[in-house]
Amino acid sequence: MNEDNFEKLSKEVSYALRHAPREYKLELDKEGWVPVKQLISSLKEVRHWDSLTESDLREMISKSQKKRHEIVNNKIRALYGHSTPTKITKEEACPPKYLYHGTSPESYKEIMVKGLLPMNRQYVHLSEDINTANLVGSRKTDTPIILSIDTYAAREEGVKFYHGNDQVWLADSVPSKCISVVDEFNQEK
Repeated sequence: MNEDNFEKLSKEVSYALRHAPREYKLELDKEGWVPVKQLISSLKEVRHWDSLTESDLREMISKSQKKRHEIVNNKIRALYGHSTPTKITKEEACPPKYLYHGTSPESYKEIMVKGLLPMNRQYVHLSEDINTANLVGSRKTDTPIILSIDTYAAREEGVKFYHGNDQVWLADSVPSKCISVVDEFNQEK
């Protein structure tokens, strides 16, 4: 399989496991796992990945710059980004003191009133570093605003954080009083 195919496969697997398991005749368990054989069979049937193997899936995961999936005990899951109606259960974890979120100037105004909400996803996605938050925010606007989340204050407010992968953290929501703008980063733009 060439690099383009691995990227296409990653996007397809993400779509199947994050957004449309029913379309692929998959039934995710409460933590988002599905048997690898079931996913391969479905992809072969539904999307014509005729020669797909578990080795291909493992190589896709290892070649991915963003760790989106994992395979454990012959099961595979997406680590974050779900929009399925049934909420994927995550184990609470202790994040670093600050996490970051890149957003548009328009969304910033609403966030400062309502807080960070998951919108069409199951969880709010947060970054461990400012540069990743900037990349995420840049997908929506040329002038992203970088927000800093005080996780200690948020946890005192009852917010639970979950580990997505080594760069992504998740939360159900974050109240606006735990959010501030990273001024020095935004002024450099």
